[in-house]
Amino acid sequence: MVKVIQLEEVDSTNSYGKKHIDEFGDKTAIITKKQTSGRGRLNRSWVDLGEENLFLSIILKPSETFNEIYPNLTQYLSVTLCKVIESYGIQTQIKWPNDVLIDGKKIAGILSETVMQGQKLKGIVLGVGVNLNSNQEKIDAIPNKIATSLNIETQKAIDLKEFLNKLLTEFFEHYDEFLQSGFLQIKDDYIKRNCFLGKELKVQVFNHMESGLAKAVNDLGELVLEDNNKREIVLTIGDII
Repeated sequence: MVKVIQLEEVDSTNSYGKKHIDEFGDKTAIITKKQTSGRGRLNRSWVDLGEENLFLSIILKPSETFNEIYPNLTQYLSVTLCKVIESYGIQTQIKWPNDVLIDGKKIAGILSETVMQGQKLKGIVLGVGVNLNSNQEKIDAIPNKIATSLNIETQKAIDLKEFLNKLLTEFFEHYDEFLQSGFLQIKDDYIKRNCFLGKELKVQVFNHMESGLAKAVNDLGELVLEDNNKREIVLTIGDII
């Protein structure tokens, strides 16, 4: 059973989850009405569009040792999120590794952070922000991103509580199975929603850039590029520019 903790305001649900990790049990969801310093991948800021949007972190404690499939949890969440958005009659896309888009416009950001104590895994904080209710003026003001919100796409207000319940139900319905199977469990669902395979890409990997033709996503969820010299480049992490 998922325990849901509701906050009024916090700097970031992920930061709060990491700070209080010892106080939370496995499968705890933290949501807040207002987030003042939300973060995405590569330490980018996540813009708070107001109270009727989703700011969520899920505390997971699947084991006391790190497992190589845990980084794929962000991809598992991206597929889960797509399925929930599609229940509103909207088609979705995934940009590797875990960006969820609608017609090329970003609607959600996902960030996973691991809390270790020496070799012991204290927990995983899996965060997601979803633009549910906004207006075009606020969306257009988001820096450096072409974005959207679900109410703009559906032309109707989105019930935050209903969306949260759908997301948590869908996430945990297959979560234990995912821990056994890893990315292979979601590979088909992930691939059929991709918007990047077959394209020439530039991928920022920390402080350098890789480029090439996106050939595949392998069984580990890694992106496989082919450069101009027909050399295969396998990326575990990165950000498509």
